[in-house]
Amino acid sequence: MSTPSRTATLPVLSFAPELLLRAQPVKVVFFDVDGVLTDGGLYFSEAGESLKRFSTLDGHGLKMLQPAGITPVVITGRDSKPLRLRLQALGIEHAHFGCEDKRPAAQQTLARLGLDWSQAAAMGDDWPDLPVMQASAFACAPPNAHAEVLAAAHFVTQSFGGHGAARELCDLVLVASGHYRRLLERYTQP
Repeated sequence: MSTPSRTATLPVLSFAPELLLRAQPVKVVFFDVDGVLTDGGLYFSEAGESLKRFSTLDGHGLKMLQPAGITPVVITGRDSKPLRLRLQALGIEHAHFGCEDKRPAAQQTLARLGLDWSQAAAMGDDWPDLPVMQASAFACAPPNAHAEVLAAAHFVTQSFGGHGAARELCDLVLVASGHYRRLLERYTQP
């Protein structure tokens, strides 16, 4: 009995054309942490250490942005050793910790990269993320975000924060930029 052969063509994710057009010029993506890259829960050990759970799907998405020439940036109101270790493992070079007012941090990063808001996407889940989302050309939120953030989003992911939501945004931006298939072929071609 023979094994069915697989086709040589790879599927490409499908997104609405208006989303792809909006995401096409994106060269930088701003991510919140709690509620976006994590599930938003705060876990503490008996010693009072903060613990965080990160999705490997999200992590791989952030890593895949970089060879496509798209810069992932983390802007968070908190700071912790687990977060810094995770970002270091992902090769994230641009991160702002302990930011109550996130827009100036985003503006500083844009200036450093020689980019402007028309080339920016942002993903957040609560009010502190709104200024960056509203200034960015493409705003995204997980479905468990606050109602005001959902109303500001151009794209609401199917996956919840910390469970693949950031990966959905990364995939959309990679498809829009034309890099998705090339990056996927690295893993599927002998």
